Amino acid sequence: MAEKRLLVLASGTAMGGGSGFENLVRKQADFDYKVITVASNHGQGGVRERADRLKIPFLQAEGPWTAELYQWLVHEADAHFVACSGWLKPVCGLDPSTTFNIHPGPLPRFGGKGMYGHHVHEAVLAAHARGELTHTAICMHFVTDFERDGDYDRGPVFFKLVIPILPDDDADRLAYRVNALEHVWQPDITNLVVTGQIRWSGIPGDPVIFPPGYARVQRICC
Repeated sequence: MAEKRLLVLASGTAMGGGSGFENLVRKQADFDYKVITVASNHGQGGVRERADRLKIPFLQAEGPWTAELYQWLVHEADAHFVACSGWLKPVCGLDPSTTFNIHPGPLPRFGGKGMYGHHVHEAVLAAHARGELTHTAICMHFVTDFERDGDYDRGPVFFKLVIPILPDDDADRLAYRVNALEHVWQPDITNLVVTGQIRWSGIPGDPVIFPPGYARVQRICC
């Protein structure tokens, strides 16, 4: 099978970030995708540093976050698929059947505006302290158009890893464990999407198609 060209959208920060992007690059030799470009809204941040070190072409996306901007990024990268990995901007104008995201908390409850990074982990831990849940989760989902939906993280979820909250978890410790597990699972599930084993028409209401024997929800014991 020919390699599928992957554009990664990764905000990172002005000082760091981008570990998910780097992990996708480092694991790609084992899969059928190839990260051909990464884009960030920080021109000299952590994502740019990793891109330069890994020799991956870098695009700076400064906004406004219009359909034309996103379509330009895909055109410049000549990408088949778009993977949002720590991307914090609203997405519009892209094909939802080929655009997907990884989210560090249970969806849909801990998604939407402001629900990213430590904000997710803090909200999950607050709900845990109230006795409302015992687990957090990593979710991967297709990305629908923000201009149409007016919200984030509402596309169909095609992967969920359920992670128990431990007695000594604070936001930092939980973030560390979640991030490590994202690195384990993200390349494998990404590969299922780009090879068409997990697929969706992009039409609201249509079902997501999964490969035989695929378990959409995975659980870990610790």
